[in-house]
Amino acid sequence: MDKSIESRVNHEVENWLRWITRWRPATHRGRARLCRQCFGSPIVASAGLAVDVPHVVQHALSMRMKIVIDASVDEYTELNLPVLAHELNLSERRESAQAYRPAEGLDPEFRGLDLDPQPAADAPYLFTFSELADQQPPELRPAPAQSPATSASEPDHEHTDALPPLSPEEKVALKAEMHLADEFATQVGLRVCAQLAQQRPRLLAAIAQHVEPQVQALLADLESTLDSPLWPRNP
Repeated sequence: MDKSIESRVNHEVENWLRWITRWRPATHRGRARLCRQCFGSPIVASAGLAVDVPHVVQHALSMRMKIVIDASVDEYTELNLPVLAHELNLSERRESAQAYRPAEGLDPEFRGLDLDPQPAADAPYLFTFSELADQQPPELRPAPAQSPATSASEPDHEHTDALPPLSPEEKVALKAEMHLADEFATQVGLRVCAQLAQQRPRLLAAIAQHVEPQVQALLADLESTLDSPLWPRNP
């Protein structure tokens, strides 16, 4: 396993610590459902951010750790799992043929979040980013064989038709390599969690310094605007 995983984690923690100094509570509508990336995440728990920490703060760290895990698994796959690497390369080429990818190129703290806010009942959307992102690009298949004269005069372009199905042997090999990739991802994830546990005092100190005061200020402001029939009224 790559010996630089710990250094990658430390690098992303430093990025998160710089980002947290600029964090401000959001004023727009909140999420309508739980984030599958953060809810119950061992990464968030190892960092000590599972309780009383705003989701956006959790998500920013979680997605940075996902970058570390994904990069390590990609490197392992390219070096050791040729069938899976080939299928993933085809998938990337299909995505590159897609006309619009709104989730691409976002900063880590925005990756994995809903592309669109919840619609208002009296203001339906003409279109949404999610609908555009769901548009399926055409499938890729290898270019048909060309005659020597044609191949000498024209470049070999890929065509966009359905790919031929995998053979039974290729399916068995692909399943075996996917299992190996999953096992490797689990090992990397355990190392990421162990490194985050060592970084926990710094992470919690940043929360106490930059996040908690803003949360308390929001609560104080909310309390000042609340009213109840059971509370004594000012004369």
